[in-house]
Amino acid sequence: MPSDEHASTAARFYLLNGNIVHVVKASKDRRSQRSTVPAHRARFFATLAGMRTAPQIIQRGVEPYVASFDAMRAFTDTRGPDTPDQLWLVEHPRVYTLGLAADRAHILDAHAIPIVQSDRGGEVTYHGPGQVVIYLLMDLRRRHGGARLFPREFVQKIEQAVIDTLAAYNLDGVRKTGAPGIYIAGGARQGAKIAALGLKIRGSGCTYHGVSLNVAMDLQPFNWINPCGYAGLATVDMKTLGVDAAVSDVQTLLAHKLIDSFA
Repeated sequence: MPSDEHASTAARFYLLNGNIVHVVKASKDRRSQRSTVPAHRARFFATLAGMRTAPQIIQRGVEPYVASFDAMRAFTDTRGPDTPDQLWLVEHPRVYTLGLAADRAHILDAHAIPIVQSDRGGEVTYHGPGQVVIYLLMDLRRRHGGARLFPREFVQKIEQAVIDTLAAYNLDGVRKTGAPGIYIAGGARQGAKIAALGLKIRGSGCTYHGVSLNVAMDLQPFNWINPCGYAGLATVDMKTLGVDAAVSDVQTLLAHKLIDSFA
């Protein structure tokens, strides 16, 4: 698999629906070929392809961020054409993570919380206990829902899965133009950020990193940074909004919403 440092790739950051995504494009052009498979056989093989590309859910429990980060890169380095896509469900001890283009000045006072440089898109964010984190290790060149996914569609599907998960708990989440993540649509906490998204998409079309959703956290560490590079950005969790839900329950629901979105 080509790595993100390969000489024949070109790296760019894209703002997709307000989400900063780091995309590495392969420079080698591949021509498409017309299919001559009869319609009934095409439907059969499409069904098989859908079964093969349904992501596996991998529960990793509580794990240090660096361990997850190293494992994601290793998985992506060694995966092949038939490697199943996976969703990794994890909860991290307290940590600040920086995207490739992040400005460390947005960490106002770390208060001894570890800081880790990652290779995702985006700025600084915080992970900690009580937060659902799902990493999406997927191959976008496969057929998902009958077609290959482009980065913009991939981001939209992840966002919609978060919005649908919140709706299941009677919370109204929305996208916000020009600002990464999902935000609360109304009420006293209108505009507060409840979910963050940051991805890495290699030239091979393989992705890692993913999405985080605040469930029942100590939100104070968000006040010690400019979340996602925005000074004074309010953050919130589901518990503050009156939802008493177990992290494991929200984790499972979001994972299945993601799988549904790629079906």
